[in-house]
Amino acid sequence: MSVRLHVIVPCYNPPPGWEKALAAHYQDFSRALNGWADELKLVVVNDGPSTHTQSANFAYLKELLPTVGVVDYAQNRGKGYALRQGVASTEADFYLVTDADFPYTIDSMIRVAQTLKQHGGIAAGNRDTTYYERVPLLRKWLSQFLRWMLRNILRQPIDDSQCGLKGFDNAGKAVFLKTTIDRFLFDLEFLMLANGKVPVTPVQVELRESVVFSAVSWKILATEGRNFLWLLLRRGG
Repeated sequence: MSVRLHVIVPCYNPPPGWEKALAAHYQDFSRALNGWADELKLVVVNDGPSTHTQSANFAYLKELLPTVGVVDYAQNRGKGYALRQGVASTEADFYLVTDADFPYTIDSMIRVAQTLKQHGGIAAGNRDTTYYERVPLLRKWLSQFLRWMLRNILRQPIDDSQCGLKGFDNAGKAVFLKTTIDRFLFDLEFLMLANGKVPVTPVQVELRESVVFSAVSWKILATEGRNFLWLLLRRGG
């Protein structure tokens, strides 16, 4: 039986040369899979206009990767919204969602894909403590706070909701498309909606050496604070 694996990434305000870097990372991943997926496809979601996401950039990406799918819309909406559009646009057996710079090692992506193929449901990346040595302080505090909440208050089966590498099958896809948060906390909403409905398997993942994370803005922090309270109230209801 053939296996279709699609990789969905959001793209907003990337650095110059992102097309070539993305194509290279994707090709590395394709080679490492060693053929176990009969159909492998990349879907890139252009999350609103930005300096290096013009038509010429996507034309060049299609030269490098002729089978790439592109989802495009006019206004920036956020990573959660972008990934929902990308996932909804394609049909596969398994889906991987990550960032356009492929921040996790190829070995980590392979582990997530293999776990997904073996167990189904959702395979959720779980970062070790070395991750926090390489991120801005506020992002570190937020991630650690959410992990504490997941363990002690929300009682979720995995304590790392915000890892940007996840995989799921079509049961997981149905849950993913029910999320409504457009930005930072869509991952947490996804796992909360899945709890008790779709099995979640944690998978140890590591960052690539050269990855640098940006700081979280106070505007996004305020918005996500409201979203977090909403998630707590919805859970309580």
